[in-house]
Amino acid sequence: MSVFPFIEAEKAQRHDTVAPSCALLEVSRSAFYEWHQHRPKRRELADRELGERIEAIWQAARGTYGWPRVWNALRNDGVHVGRKRVARIMRQRG
Repeated sequence: MSVFPFIEAEKAQRHDTVAPSCALLEVSRSAFYEWHQHRPKRRELADRELGERIEAIWQAARGTYGWPRVWNALRNDGVHVGRKRVARIMRQRG
């Protein structure tokens, strides 16, 4: 679990710096600001979009398809994606 959302909430309530919260939780301020300014990479966005598509295929099959059948369904739809990537995204989404 990340402590950064807690630090951000404390900063919003107190309207001051994050230094006391970071010191209390033994986290560097630079780590907090790096987390705070994170923008999703192109790959993360593509994985999110592909995950939604995978989930739609999986739900259409009433949860019976594993990654090989989902991968094959994606290929039949013209989506060029690796089988290991499909397996990884399915594993991450449970």
